[in-house]
Amino acid sequence: MGTLEGKVALVTGGRGGIGRAICDRFLREGATVFAADLSAAGSLSSPDGESRFVQLDVTSEPSVQAAMAHVGDEAGQLDILVNAAGIEIEKTIEETSLEEWNHSFAVNVTGTFLTSKHSLPLMRKAASAGASASIINFGSYDGFIADPGLAAYCATKGAVHALTRAMACDHGPEGIRVNAICPGYVDTPMMQSFFSGDAVGGTGKSEETLRQAMRDVHPMRTYGTPDDIANLVNWLASDEARYASGQLWVIDGGLSAQVQQMRL
Repeated sequence: MGTLEGKVALVTGGRGGIGRAICDRFLREGATVFAADLSAAGSLSSPDGESRFVQLDVTSEPSVQAAMAHVGDEAGQLDILVNAAGIEIEKTIEETSLEEWNHSFAVNVTGTFLTSKHSLPLMRKAASAGASASIINFGSYDGFIADPGLAAYCATKGAVHALTRAMACDHGPEGIRVNAICPGYVDTPMMQSFFSGDAVGGTGKSEETLRQAMRDVHPMRTYGTPDDIANLVNWLASDEARYASGQLWVIDGGLSAQVQQMRL
């Protein structure tokens, strides 16, 4: 029997790199899984996946309400919500337009707010039945420290961290746990766009040279995979994590544990 047998989960960004890995892991653990995304293909440009697809724009309250109503009709309750949908803009504040700033917050912060808000009635049903209801948000190590040229992204992830703590305090008495996953560099379509875009063209270096340089800055000499993140999400979703709430779980190969070394 899997660790999530009989549970119902909804994963936003469920057709993306990390989101799809989470859906696949949840399915293997016995959960009924709804993959919510803008399209069935998602950022991987492939409709593959055995989880049930739900079209969802996390920035639209009517879209979120319709998705939760669909889950309610199909499953009756919701045990696990994973807010994995997110975007990244690689700019300083001077380069970032107001429209880009607002869109970053709409997806990364307001989207987390809306899906969490409208999931609560279904999650209370799960908690009242004695289940361990769990909301898992996606922050970032960039919510603690900053990468250059990611001003809006860093700001949104700091907001998600604060929101996670507030939600855990407000809804813990109802039996709903709230945590945030804070990844470092993970091999996803978002990271691939960095390597294949301006990062390569702006340096004159090959993609593999840049990838190796990124590996080398980590104490573990590697960056993460979507499955690495899914493993931690799975534990936080399960009853094994019944006492874990209000925490920011950094998973970055030790990157943020080290002092930036002098480059001689």
